[in-house]
Amino acid sequence: MDANQKEGIDYNKVFSPVVRHTSIRVLLAFIFLFDLDLEQLDVKIAFLHEELEEEIYMKQPEGFVVPEKEQCVFHLKKSLHGLKQAHRQWYKKFDTFMIGQGYTRSWYDNCVYFR
Repeated sequence: MDANQKEGIDYNKVFSPVVRHTSIRVLLAFIFLFDLDLEQLDVKIAFLHEELEEEIYMKQPEGFVVPEKEQCVFHLKKSLHGLKQAHRQWYKKFDTFMIGQGYTRSWYDNCVYFR
């Protein structure tokens, strides 16, 4: 993968939502106030399963070069960790899932869902 992707040529938008600190504080205040339990989930390989909307090609990575096809490139079908598009594609899938489960996305913070 080329680390020198160029906006408008190699990708369209960079989008990596992160929960706001004030949202975390409010959530922790509610948990304390109402003596609730908190569960946290960390998804470590989420970026490896998302379909791409753009046509993306990458050079063969060092150590994985196909003999006699050194000048060939890979046409990516799914996202790779490190692609500018990976965060956006994962968030879109996550958002669709959460909405499908009956949650509503906060107008204030795109990373907060409630039901």
